[in-house]
Amino acid sequence: MPRRSALKSKQPPLPFEVWALVGAGFCVAMGYGVLAPAIPQFAIDFGVSNFWASAIVSAFALMRLVAAPPAGWLVTRFGERRTHASGLGIVALSTAACIFAADFTQLLILRALGGVGSAMFTIAATALIIKVSPIEQRGRVAGINAAGFLFGNLIGPVFGALVAGFGIRAPFVFYFCTLVAAIAVVWFSLRNSVLAAGGKGFGNTERLTLPQALRVPQYRSLLTSTFVYGWATYGVRVTAVPLFVAFTFPGDPTLAAWVLAAYAGGNVLFIIPAGRWIDSVGRKPLLIAGMAIFTLGFFLFPVSPNFWIAAGIMCVAGVGSAFVNPGQQAVLADVVGARSGGSAIAAYSMVADLGAVIGPLIVGAIIDAAGFGWGFSLTAALLAIGLLSWIVIPDSRRLHALNSENGAEEVRDAKGES
Repeated sequence: MPRRSALKSKQPPLPFEVWALVGAGFCVAMGYGVLAPAIPQFAIDFGVSNFWASAIVSAFALMRLVAAPPAGWLVTRFGERRTHASGLGIVALSTAACIFAADFTQLLILRALGGVGSAMFTIAATALIIKVSPIEQRGRVAGINAAGFLFGNLIGPVFGALVAGFGIRAPFVFYFCTLVAAIAVVWFSLRNSVLAAGGKGFGNTERLTLPQALRVPQYRSLLTSTFVYGWATYGVRVTAVPLFVAFTFPGDPTLAAWVLAAYAGGNVLFIIPAGRWIDSVGRKPLLIAGMAIFTLGFFLFPVSPNFWIAAGIMCVAGVGSAFVNPGQQAVLADVVGARSGGSAIAAYSMVADLGAVIGPLIVGAIIDAAGFGWGFSLTAALLAIGLLSWIVIPDSRRLHALNSENGAEEVRDAKGES
């Protein structure tokens, strides 16, 4: 125990670039947390059906998928900082234009355009986080970065209740302001950064192509795991879980929100400690444990006998998610290392979005045909496949010597360190 404490005390502080990116991510997540509930309501005000109101959300997600490959190319060609600022700028301008949308068609087109910008800044932000993260603290950085988004999403609805009082278009104004703040934070904080630029030729002379990444076993496991994680947490959790609660425990419409809050609570409690454990114990043990917890949670949830057990199961599933999310990001950083990997990062983003888009559709169809048990069982089975994909490969920390050593040397030289 004393030895562990001594090692912990010697851990250097994180670079300011990490905190700048986390702050920008928090601004974006908080603004979107304010906007998200208002989008379908704003669409319905134009006299469209619930289906078309939901299509606003789907159009945004679809354009993120379509725009991911060119966004990866832009990161490689023009750099992370420019792509990040440009992507946020596109989202900001499209959001500002939504304030003045005169009909549903305009709103649909503008939100779809925002999906293009979202893909650009998401992939660029991931590349920047990888570039500025110290090699031995990648898990810690991934945990803090995920926590920034999580806290933003939790605080957003609180502000949303206040902002909504100024009218249905007010959340778009608020989101626009938070996007502008995020652009300013990243652009001015990183403009003279050696780490963000990558040191001497870092990211300019050596690139990781998608075919090269696919030859790495850890990257193939990452794509599998990320797809099923997107399916479960970004798709099924926010659609099928509330439907199950409303159907099984009718009478109180707030119960579904409390179940989702229980999931978020488990995530909040463990997301930052999980980042530290990923660095000290390894990526593989935390990913295996997280996927196992996640799998068990989705398998047991549809047999919950009462609301409290359902909320408890989702809380534990949130703990599993806290292990998996930063673990996956740390593996991606290990694979990309010191190289410019726009296409590999874009593919990572795409498979998560693909799972989030098709998961609710397939599970929803299964629930209609056969019931909730079968829909959640399919999700649990896919999560089990993700679990197996991590069991059969070595820990990605072994890739440090192959992918990160040269880049680390360049950054140390650029910073004047020995």
